[in-house]
Amino acid sequence: MTYQNIIFSIEGNVATITFNRPEVQNGFNVPMCQEILDAIRVVKETDEARVLGFKAEGKVFSVGGDLTEMKRAVEEDDTESLFEITHLVMEISLAMKHLPKPVVMCTDGAVAGAAFNMVLAADMCVASTNSRFIQAFVNVGLAPDAGGMYLLSRAVGINRAMQLAMTGEAVTAEKGKEYGFVYKVCEPEILERTTNRLVQRLAKGPVQSFRAMKQMMWASFFTNFEEYAELEVKIQNSLGETEDFREGVRAFAEGRRPKFK
Repeated sequence: MTYQNIIFSIEGNVATITFNRPEVQNGFNVPMCQEILDAIRVVKETDEARVLGFKAEGKVFSVGGDLTEMKRAVEEDDTESLFEITHLVMEISLAMKHLPKPVVMCTDGAVAGAAFNMVLAADMCVASTNSRFIQAFVNVGLAPDAGGMYLLSRAVGINRAMQLAMTGEAVTAEKGKEYGFVYKVCEPEILERTTNRLVQRLAKGPVQSFRAMKQMMWASFFTNFEEYAELEVKIQNSLGETEDFREGVRAFAEGRRPKFK
């Protein structure tokens, strides 16, 4: 596959996926999601790649769903075109959980929507002090996707997960570390160096042990993830048909507060 929305590389034992749509704040569209899934497949099939890292071009890690595409879909009454993205971002989270190799996120700037939930699907996250983690779905009349409620509740607890999802409040990197989904926090100028140090350490680690750890973690906490995934996609698609979703997208585009029914 030719990658146009991400940069994918394997250098030595380290594979890296870089979100590369800074002009739309690295918003996910169908081609980008398909490229991410293909790159994860390549990492899984490449023995030399012992660790997978994620990072992003631009000042925003990712806003989650491509808001420009959402606006177009609402204006053209084509919300069905968004359903595939709902399915694909879930597939990405599942693929990350199933990958028998360490997955490390390196975040800087806003980490919103599906991107936040992909952080939760990763094994570790190194975040700059500029990182802000946001369950932004409520602002456009949706519920968390990419495994959001499933992963978030396991990461921070049921009550806190519901609070973050219902309010859409931003979580700082330091607070994320306190909650447990951020592994290390550092200043932006040393983010790359700090992440590389961790990734190289993992790349020298025991491959079979890491594989076993991920298998055992799955068996301990995630055996019904696929069943949940089907429900999430069904619910999210139904929400995408509502007037609240259309109003949320219109309000965001117009820079005003939405008036939900």
